[in-house]
Amino acid sequence: MRTGRTGRLRAAAVAVLAVAGLLAPAGHAAGAAAHEAGAETQEAGVQQAGAGTQEEDDDAGPAAPAEYSYLQKAVPGLPLPRHAYDTAAAQAEALPATGGTWQGVGPTNIGGRVTSLALDPRHPDTLYAAAASGGVWRSTDAGRTFAPAWPERGTQAMGALATAPDGTLYAGTGEPNPGGGSVTYEGTGVYRSTDQGRSWRAVGLRDSGAVGALAVDPRRPRRILAAATGSLYNGGGDRGVYLSDDAGGSWRRVLDVPNAFTGAVDVQRDPADPDRVYAVLWDHRRVPDRRTYGGTGSGVYRSDDGGRHWHRLGGGLPTADSGRIGLGVAASAPGRLYALVGATDGAFGSFLTSADHGEHWTKLPDSAVLTDSQSSYSWWFGKVWVDPADAGHVHAAGVGLLTTEDGGATWTSEEDAVHADQHAMIWDPRHPGRVYLGNDGGVYRSDARGDGGWTKAVYEPWTQLYTVAATPQDPARISGGAQDNGSIRSWGGDRFNEYLGGDGLQNLIDPTDPDRVYACYQYGNCFRSTDGGATLSEYTDSTTAERRNWLTPVQFDPVDPRVLYYGGDRLNRSADGGATWQPISPDLTGGPGRDSYPYGTITTVAAARDGRTVWAGTDDGRVWVTRDLGAHWTRVLSGQPWVTRIAVDPADPATAYVSLSGYRSGSAQPHLLRTRDAGARWADLSGNLPQAPVNDVVLTGRNTLYAATDQGVFVSGRGGWRRLGGGLPLVPVSDITYDPAGHRLVAATFGRGFYTLRTP
Repeated sequence: MRTGRTGRLRAAAVAVLAVAGLLAPAGHAAGAAAHEAGAETQEAGVQQAGAGTQEEDDDAGPAAPAEYSYLQKAVPGLPLPRHAYDTAAAQAEALPATGGTWQGVGPTNIGGRVTSLALDPRHPDTLYAAAASGGVWRSTDAGRTFAPAWPERGTQAMGALATAPDGTLYAGTGEPNPGGGSVTYEGTGVYRSTDQGRSWRAVGLRDSGAVGALAVDPRRPRRILAAATGSLYNGGGDRGVYLSDDAGGSWRRVLDVPNAFTGAVDVQRDPADPDRVYAVLWDHRRVPDRRTYGGTGSGVYRSDDGGRHWHRLGGGLPTADSGRIGLGVAASAPGRLYALVGATDGAFGSFLTSADHGEHWTKLPDSAVLTDSQSSYSWWFGKVWVDPADAGHVHAAGVGLLTTEDGGATWTSEEDAVHADQHAMIWDPRHPGRVYLGNDGGVYRSDARGDGGWTKAVYEPWTQLYTVAATPQDPARISGGAQDNGSIRSWGGDRFNEYLGGDGLQNLIDPTDPDRVYACYQYGNCFRSTDGGATLSEYTDSTTAERRNWLTPVQFDPVDPRVLYYGGDRLNRSADGGATWQPISPDLTGGPGRDSYPYGTITTVAAARDGRTVWAGTDDGRVWVTRDLGAHWTRVLSGQPWVTRIAVDPADPATAYVSLSGYRSGSAQPHLLRTRDAGARWADLSGNLPQAPVNDVVLTGRNTLYAATDQGVFVSGRGGWRRLGGGLPLVPVSDITYDPAGHRLVAATFGRGFYTLRTP
């Protein structure tokens, strides 16, 4: 059986597809213009065209979920607005809340991406972990279990952690790694806690977008340096290296950047001389028609006076265009440095070492192991960690964990003992040989210098989820798709477990038979099972599509779950539980556009209960309906942002609700529309919803709507929209499903796992 995880481990052979541009359709307002679009009727003319051309195991690494997120959240042709997320979050906080309390239901054992780690210098075995979109967490048992150490209603996007000698904890918000889906949720600056994360105070650099690293002076606990990475989508703002002498009370930029899209991604103090400081600048940007993760602004800098003055290092270190650079500083051999240089196209560039604080560099022999570890996305890693007791013993970040025992002459890769994609490492000075590792699977600990002996945390509830499935027959059964952690289920073991690899995406549980389940990984590679996922049969090749979205929609018929719909660029239908499929539409999109990624696809499907009416929405802003099961299709809406979901009134197939994505820079464009006449006319239901993407809409009964957004879940009612319940962190809600038997909503959050709430 092929799985997405297999494809991910082969990622060295997969080129990251460059994004050439976006399809930018002309504006087409709701209302009268939409009514005109409804007149466009197209004969289906369906012919068997064979399976799609997208390579089934080509997951394009972490670029794919980043592009999926970016293209969905941005209005075509425009960058993401600065502070889009936290502006909408403030709007959400201002709304009244309903009663009820959300309850977290896991997973607690799967984990998710960890971007930074820090040790508490005053409390043994106390470790802090920053989750990419799940806040800060504290462990007091040497990384075995974690508890929240971050406010639930604060931004959950995290980039860097550091502790001062007096125990003060600093957090830099916003993930600097431009992949994995959470990069669209920028941070809100640097925060400080003096009580182990129980309370926090914002201390500046609000316009930093992301913070790559923080470095505290071990002799002066109130002196801290911050590597402000900057917004990936907007030039300017807080960028470069900043110095504070008063614990963040005030900041001054001490290392400027050469252009508007270069930022600081790392800053480190030399353990042998804290006044000697190194910083890494990185030139990278994402604009509507280009993704560039390297440039002339990338480079390594050194300061010999605590960060006040800097000079760029050369002496054999690349000074022309380069990608992201990872820097390692040796504690046991003063002057010894290592640099892992990425190429501008994302591939491995070179590995170098210096014995004189970076004045002169020697390029070390290329290693196939090291080269393969970077795949085609070296910008996802950019980290080198040197054993404090042995300058020749070095670890480097890659798909697997890279290790050299001879200063970079030879390398080994550990891929089986730990999860893929390494991002953070810290050595515990209290325990010789103890090292903690953070990657896309969570937190690991080794007491063997990081050379094996890894144990994974058993309680780390910060999984990034894309989808959720539940069943009215068994409230304990929940499944969903997780970022780089596969499709996971709550049954089949004592705890949540992965039953299909890769990036977990669409999941379904048959409402009449909980053992009949469906799961997909990226680009519509989908499987079915009749034994709860114990064995899986792939059906991708039975479908017809030339393009499949990274998150390909698969949905049940609301009356007969043996009938399913699968959307590529054409809509497919199965009447036998997914065993065989037939296309029932032509290409419903405007074509693939200028992207290299296979967009121009169906993103949502909703069938009515009459057995004839089916609705479909696309990533290029189109909504279609057929009233005769695909013989004819009518385009009833176009020119919108990405269509995220369609919900059909169970009592009226002509009444449908359409949710739309896209941050709109404060414009009044709708995020939620309703038609009661099969798309002839549309009403804007956005009302007082936050100006943010609506990721899902669920209709219960005929009068109550639930909307899942990047800022939480909202319920319609008299007087407008209200925040639904309490206890849900400020985390994007990717997907919701309603269990009518249990009167409950189940939500998939992108950073804090699954939550449930009882409804009236």
